[in-house]
Amino acid sequence: MKNIVEINGLAKHYFRKKALDQLNLTIEEGKVVGILGPNGSGKTTLIKILTGLLRQTGGEVRIGGYKVGVATKSIVSYLPDRNFLYKWMRIKDALKLYQDFYEDFDEKKFEALLDFMKLEKDMKIDTLSKGMHEKLNLSLVLARDAKLYILDEPIAGVDPVARDQILDAIIGNFRENSSMIITTHLVRDMESILDEVVFLKDGRIVLAGNAEQLREEKGKQIDTIYKEVFGA
Repeated sequence: MKNIVEINGLAKHYFRKKALDQLNLTIEEGKVVGILGPNGSGKTTLIKILTGLLRQTGGEVRIGGYKVGVATKSIVSYLPDRNFLYKWMRIKDALKLYQDFYEDFDEKKFEALLDFMKLEKDMKIDTLSKGMHEKLNLSLVLARDAKLYILDEPIAGVDPVARDQILDAIIGNFRENSSMIITTHLVRDMESILDEVVFLKDGRIVLAGNAEQLREEKGKQIDTIYKEVFGA
């Protein structure tokens, strides 16, 4: 398998604080990788560098062989950790927005996801609940034919029913020739869908590997390992 993401010596400093400290990481095509850690561990900083929203202080990042920039934006589909749609919109307006911005947007796939999520095109954005917002945003992101999907805290703050629907949508719409990065601190709910896990603490990788192998080696679930690593 070829690598979709290659990170070498990645650093990000905010004045004297090191948000990322000499990070090295590769992600293979076809893998779902969990970036795990508490708030302040560097997860969001890493994601924002991968999506081109932040510039690194040092090191190199390549996605699909390209340095982060215009070329990578066309192959990365990103779900931020907050709502990114205008309140005046209806769902059909969000659909049009994505169609205009992304050539790889699949309207039929989006409509199938809306049906699965029990959402309708005429619904107004400002009337949606937190869970419905998350389901809509995820539907837009997954409807792209991207090489890399990056989901930042996709189930944070949603009820158990919405959480299950979101997880089912991720599993049902993941393609073997793409890759996915998911950041989360809700490990128990997410670990069943993760192929690889990366434990991030104070901007450094403190543990990483194949999720199933880590379970076998340590005789514990990933959630338990997480609690031990971070003292939760």
